[in-house]
Amino acid sequence: MSRNKKAKWTWGMAALLSALLIVSGCGSKSGGSIVEGKINVITTFYPIYEFTKEIGGEEVNVVNLLPTGVEPHDWTPKSQDMVNASKAQLFLYNGAGFEGWVPSFLKGLNKDSEVKAVEVSQGIQLIDAEGDDGHNHGASDEAGHEHSHEAAGEAAEEERDHSHDEAAAEEHAAGSGTAEGTSHHTDPHTWVSPKSALIMAENIKNSLVDADPEHKAQYEQRYEALKDKLAKLDQDFTEQLSGLPKKDIVVSHQAFGYLCRDYGLTQHAIMGLSPDAEPRAQDIVNLTKTVNEKGLRYVFFEELVSDKLAKTLANEAGVETLVLNPVEGLTKEQAENGENYFTIMEKNLQNLKKALQ
Repeated sequence: MSRNKKAKWTWGMAALLSALLIVSGCGSKSGGSIVEGKINVITTFYPIYEFTKEIGGEEVNVVNLLPTGVEPHDWTPKSQDMVNASKAQLFLYNGAGFEGWVPSFLKGLNKDSEVKAVEVSQGIQLIDAEGDDGHNHGASDEAGHEHSHEAAGEAAEEERDHSHDEAAAEEHAAGSGTAEGTSHHTDPHTWVSPKSALIMAENIKNSLVDADPEHKAQYEQRYEALKDKLAKLDQDFTEQLSGLPKKDIVVSHQAFGYLCRDYGLTQHAIMGLSPDAEPRAQDIVNLTKTVNEKGLRYVFFEELVSDKLAKTLANEAGVETLVLNPVEGLTKEQAENGENYFTIMEKNLQNLKKALQ
């Protein structure tokens, strides 16, 4: 092989290897890659990703960290996720303790990163829930709001103090977990209620306008369209659930506190705030009694976690199971079928109506 041909071959192999590394590092596992010339936004899980894409449109490249079909409570980011986040303009996370890995993740970003971290649940009246969530999700500790990384510090200064006293009283009416735990944790599942989703969408829009004021009109226009859809969904939940005879639901894990608070329901959860928080045998006995006393006909389960406990309880109580989806992520089948936050929430509404008749 001549020197020129050898040089070309070596260069070609190097280029191929580089391309393979880029593809493997930024493929489906990391949810996408950074695109030059656009506002790059990293989102932590599905609902934030969907709302950001809707508002951001063509001006924004959105990279979702959580892979399709993965339940987010136990997921942790990879090194490539840190690389992407360091190059992005915005890092949007739910907050309220949902992503326990965020503080250390932000501290690990490149020192020269200019990414701005935004907690999109800010402004929502948060709910205090009783009982251990199994993974310290939602626990009140300063680490959850302490960002040493300079870029994240800007977001930390903007975070509002959330008062939980009134919300805790309302949560008692909205229903808490079955465990007799003495610890209190913030319920992070804000997005499951359209009323909270409206606040989150506005926070996302504001963060995009701050990062890219040149396209403010486009962001505002697309936000208004999303706002109209969320307001319609809120209206549907309000009107269609208000007149139903039953007000109690039995669910897999304690993810529906905001939905229950906003639409006058009470949840009875098999597990705590995390779907991995193990119930006790006495909890199953108590829930079976609740199902029978209140004349409930269904126990709700969700697709991204095992339905074993829900089916066990349903068998014990002699009732059936139905899906109630906390919209933490899409299954691969749902993604392939074009499902989204709105189609899933519409199915949730129909199943709630069926169960509460």
